[in-house]
Amino acid sequence: MSAATADQLSLTFSALADPTRRAILELLSVREMAVTELAAPFNISLPAISRHLKVLARAGLIERTREAQVRPCTLNAAPLKDATQWMEHYRRHWEESFDRLDDYLRDLQAGQKSGKGAP
Repeated sequence: MSAATADQLSLTFSALADPTRRAILELLSVREMAVTELAAPFNISLPAISRHLKVLARAGLIERTREAQVRPCTLNAAPLKDATQWMEHYRRHWEESFDRLDDYLRDLQAGQKSGKGAP
């Protein structure tokens, strides 16, 4: 893994660590929204929403444009794909470990049923 990829993963996971930012991404997964629209469901100030949006933009998870007085935001899911691929490697590792544990437990139970004891 390159240093740039590692840094991007750090930015992505840091941005995803906050539940408000995850909720914002969920809203943007449906459609493009203006900052004031994004702020409506939350009980926090507009400047606080803007700070969350800056974190998401720095992580590359959203794109912000300017159309007259409106600043629409759109989801950019590419960094999420990279994070998913990184996690997938570890998911396979844990599944293999659990499969080995299942095999061991089956062998152990079979040995107890036949009176052999532990393998």
